[in-house]
Amino acid sequence: MSRIASTFARLAPQGRKALIPYVTAGDPAPEGTVRLLHALVEAGADMIELGVPFSDPMADGPVIQRANERALARRVSLRQVLQWAREFRAGDPDTPLVLMGYANPVERFGVEAFVRECASSGVDGVLIVDYPPEESAEFAARLRDAGIDPIFLLAPTSTTARMAQVDSIAGGYVYYVSLKGVTGAAHLDVQDVARRVHELRRHVRLPLAVGFGVRDAAGAAALAGCADAVIIGSRIIELMENNPGDAAIPAACDFLRDVRQAMDRAAAAVSA
Repeated sequence: MSRIASTFARLAPQGRKALIPYVTAGDPAPEGTVRLLHALVEAGADMIELGVPFSDPMADGPVIQRANERALARRVSLRQVLQWAREFRAGDPDTPLVLMGYANPVERFGVEAFVRECASSGVDGVLIVDYPPEESAEFAARLRDAGIDPIFLLAPTSTTARMAQVDSIAGGYVYYVSLKGVTGAAHLDVQDVARRVHELRRHVRLPLAVGFGVRDAAGAAALAGCADAVIIGSRIIELMENNPGDAAIPAACDFLRDVRQAMDRAAAAVSA
């Protein structure tokens, strides 16, 4: 059983849902990336999505775009990201780590080399935003053969055919984009998300993680009532951006700790 599957299996009997923070590798400071990952785990992260910096992150809003720009200005490369993954794994054998990014860096690195290096670095899942499932069966098979979960996106506009396609090749979890737009949007409708997640469960067997637009602890707790995991990225990066230097990581972790507590309180209330 993969680390991702093991994490969901561990949380389920407790009625708890996975908390998955997203951060961009190399931001706010390259030398602090591994320390940030460990701190997020200590603050309550069950898994971590680590973004690979790219110059044209089309699915991301201004906050994550700026994080990508800062990382690239410091010459953060995919090879460096893989090295940080390796260093994180050496100090944490249990927490799943998912690389999230875009096709161009992977293609330039070489798909076979990328999969090989992900496996040797202790990466558990890979989500390439602009690899559509209809064209990714071979890529997904390579990842699975290397013991890595291929993760894909579904959106409010996804057809039942797309849902079936994702269900047939995905692993680990399916990332449900909770709204139409880019990351960091602030118009999340929890009731609508719950309705759509209920519909998705008719077509997708994997755990469902909801992201895009989760801004606070209350919203995360509400989404945890319908999803298997909650993903938060833009708000964490925004807090680090607004609290520079030594204050960045504590600001992110204080927020994440509040989210974890709110999600756990919601789970306890349901089981009481």
